Amino acid sequence: MLLEFFVEEPSMEAALIHLVPKILEHQTVVDRDNDDCVALKKRLDVIADEAQLITKTHAKGKNFHVINRIAIEELEAWFFGDVEAIRTAYPSVDPRLANTARFRDPDAIKGGTWEKLEEVLKRYHPGGLEKIRAADEIARYMHPNRNRSKSFMTFRDALLSLFNNH
Repeated sequence: MLLEFFVEEPSMEAALIHLVPKILEHQTVVDRDNDDCVALKKRLDVIADEAQLITKTHAKGKNFHVINRIAIEELEAWFFGDVEAIRTAYPSVDPRLANTARFRDPDAIKGGTWEKLEEVLKRYHPGGLEKIRAADEIARYMHPNRNRSKSFMTFRDALLSLFNNH
């Protein structure tokens, strides 16, 4: 099976290198911040349909070839969904971080998730957040089943459905 991921930035690639094997370990994407994600997904489904590929959206119980998922939140929301992974990579991060009001819902963090991650990690990234390095250091400790980010869970579940499809 061939999986292809189209990502907006290298930090997403660095994170996926660690996350995809973890998500799929028990088995025998486009990011356009300014687009309407529902409309974009429909356009991608139409493209797949025109190529005679069955999408998960249109499978209706049949096997499918394509799963279109749109990353509408920044990758850093996925990191905030697993604060334990952040703390393992960066031990001095406040252990109460996940329980504070502004971080409780990782996909609804106000003011930009990468900016907030930069703020949280300023001790470790004094010259500004090194996104690729942070993605690599955090993602290696992430556990897909404990992540609280809804956008991450949707991504994880889409990957898992590939193996339930056959």
